[in-house]
Amino acid sequence: MLRNYFKIAVRNLTRNKVFSVINIAGLSLGLTCCMLIVLYTKDEVSFDRFQKHKDQLYRVMVTSKDETETRTFGSTNAIHGPTFKQDIPEIREVIRAQSTSFVIKKGNEVLKEDVLFADAPFFSVFSMPLLSGDPETVLADIHSIVLSEDLAVKYFGTKNAVGQTMQLKIGDDFEAFKASGVARRCPQNSSIQFDAVLPFAYQEAKGWTDNEWMGFYMNTFLLLHEKADYHAVVRKMNQVSRSKVPAEPGKERDFMNQVAFGLMPFLDVHLQSSSGDVRNGLDHGSSPIYSYILSGIAIFILLIACINFVNLTVARSLNRAKEIGVRKVVGGLRKQLVYQFLGESFLLSFLAFALAILFTQIALPVFNELANKQLALSYLLDTGLVSGYVALFFMTGLVAGVYPALVLSGFSPVQTLYNRTRLARKNYLTKGLVVFQFALSVCLVIGTIVIYSQFQYLTSKDLGYNDQNLVKFSLGRGGPDRDVLGVIQRELKNTAGIASVAAFNGNYNGTAAKVDGREIGFGYIGVSDEFLSTLQIPVVAGRNFSKSFATDPEEAIVVNQAFVKRAGLKNPIGKEVDFEWKNKKMKIIGVIRDYHYASLKDTIAPLVLTQDPKYRLGTIWAKLDSKDTPATIKAIEKIFRNHIRNLPFEYTFEDEANLKRYESEAKWKQMITLAAVLSIFVSCIGLFGLATFNAETRIKEIGIRKVLGASVASITALLSMDFVKLVIIAIIIALPISYYGANIWLQDFPYRISVSWTYFAWAASLAVAVAVLTVSYQSIRAAMLNPVKSLRTE
Repeated sequence: MLRNYFKIAVRNLTRNKVFSVINIAGLSLGLTCCMLIVLYTKDEVSFDRFQKHKDQLYRVMVTSKDETETRTFGSTNAIHGPTFKQDIPEIREVIRAQSTSFVIKKGNEVLKEDVLFADAPFFSVFSMPLLSGDPETVLADIHSIVLSEDLAVKYFGTKNAVGQTMQLKIGDDFEAFKASGVARRCPQNSSIQFDAVLPFAYQEAKGWTDNEWMGFYMNTFLLLHEKADYHAVVRKMNQVSRSKVPAEPGKERDFMNQVAFGLMPFLDVHLQSSSGDVRNGLDHGSSPIYSYILSGIAIFILLIACINFVNLTVARSLNRAKEIGVRKVVGGLRKQLVYQFLGESFLLSFLAFALAILFTQIALPVFNELANKQLALSYLLDTGLVSGYVALFFMTGLVAGVYPALVLSGFSPVQTLYNRTRLARKNYLTKGLVVFQFALSVCLVIGTIVIYSQFQYLTSKDLGYNDQNLVKFSLGRGGPDRDVLGVIQRELKNTAGIASVAAFNGNYNGTAAKVDGREIGFGYIGVSDEFLSTLQIPVVAGRNFSKSFATDPEEAIVVNQAFVKRAGLKNPIGKEVDFEWKNKKMKIIGVIRDYHYASLKDTIAPLVLTQDPKYRLGTIWAKLDSKDTPATIKAIEKIFRNHIRNLPFEYTFEDEANLKRYESEAKWKQMITLAAVLSIFVSCIGLFGLATFNAETRIKEIGIRKVLGASVASITALLSMDFVKLVIIAIIIALPISYYGANIWLQDFPYRISVSWTYFAWAASLAVAVAVLTVSYQSIRAAMLNPVKSLRTE
């Protein structure tokens, strides 16, 4: 009997090739998309779960509050971790981590490499396997270095590099560091990433660490004892912090009263850290909202594919009502008819699943490049996922087969032989599912338009300065002395192709000072006279720094509009800012227009510019005139090499660097666009199949209308209108849902577009146009048939 059911199922599939291909192709595409997204989401949620201490590991977080803003970030100071460990018994171990870069000798070459400073227990606390070396002692010697296997091969041609010596540039000289261990390549799903690790104790020995309690510039990780109370530790951390801050007026007390320490579970670091807060040994920061969006898209597309599958299977089975009647007349049992329909449905579902696995394997390389992942199909071989797909297989087969199997097989032979057309025309299930799937597709299209528009806004918004033809390059850690810097600037200014040159210290360091007794936090940078003119940042009040005023370096500062607003100053020019931490008061001589010195994903923070001679300016901006950029870059490199020894010449164009800040948004724009195209395509596959079925079931009606004088256009309109009405209903349902979802997503951006009605108009027009084009092909084809042939069909 089973063999007979299988033969009938295969026969029906081959007899109705168009429906079979549409059914299998639609479901397999939906499943392929779902499998790819499941692979991505599984990788995202698997980050750091290989860590043996994952449940006891935490990242120290800081929340700062003032009257207008609350910020949470993961930066700490070198003194925080050891102090907490000393005073809080629940803390088992502390790891401080700070990223930097060093120039390293390789034969006659000098190369720049990223290096992570970390405390000695780093390899004992974090599960980063060593190919060679003892995790307990590998960072014990301050002149030791642990290399990644890739870096070991790069410098020594082998992974067996223990005992080899590397020359790192420290100041003006090179120091020898001995390779004490070689680490395996960091797993892709690890938040901790490094090429080389140096002992944090080396920094302390050199006096490079800042032990002021209010400094925030590195990561601190805590390993708690297994039975430690997380909330109790956080409470004690803030008690310790308040007790350690100097109590005398004019010190750090006011600022630290605005700061609270907290802990983030290490397993949350990947999905809960903003892109700007992923540094100092951390990489791959993401946002859970993107995983939610992708998971939602996977469910949407899979639903659309399954709806198509159910719709077409049900529609085709309704067209077989006469066959069912004949089978019942000759003695077929209802149970046998149920088995037959379910068997055909499961066969189609099995073929679609098999094709989906093949399509997923084919699409993986492209998807990996798009998502910046290294996913493999083997990721799907997970007990939970396999169980889910098996359940989905049975559910799809059952849902698609149960309606015709139970409903049609329950009718009497007389009903099925004489009432088939009414059954087909009153199929509310099919119509409802068409509305549902197009509503999902319209939501995705609107989402795509919103994401694309926001990305365009981020990459085209006025930044407050001119980033075109602006080249930036470093003169080394700390920069040269002022005399050498002056020579370099003069030579660059006299170089053809360079319009202007400026220097700054290279980092927007955070600090605080008082204005009218009120504590203000802000970014603080050292700049040369030409900084504002080179970046074309206008002065809106007061003046710029000038060599005509000899006291500017020691007494003057320039602030941005955000600083003026935060400080509540009505007349800022001449106002004193009290830098208590360096026992100096400085006057505001100018106010510049706010400019975006960070990503547009962050609001413009207060900023102070200084010419304090203590700041060594190690970064150069050069504004090019764009006539012959390659030749100008070569000229810059020549000047660089004449004055800067043992440092590779590396430069970036500021406009390209700004675009790079939105790589994740660009990636998501591509992925959402692809998902929207797929959803529309899968929906159209289903609509095409239903239009074909509709034309076939009404073939006799079409012939009669043509005999009575109906035109091809009127018949096409008649056949198409039923589906267009369903699409319009879907659009009406999708618009408010899309509006709500778009606004929720945009809330994460401080600078964002407004959701315009034109987005909905475009999406609605696209949905109607695609639906009309899809349906019209079959409608026109049916309308152009010879009525004599149509009327002979039955």
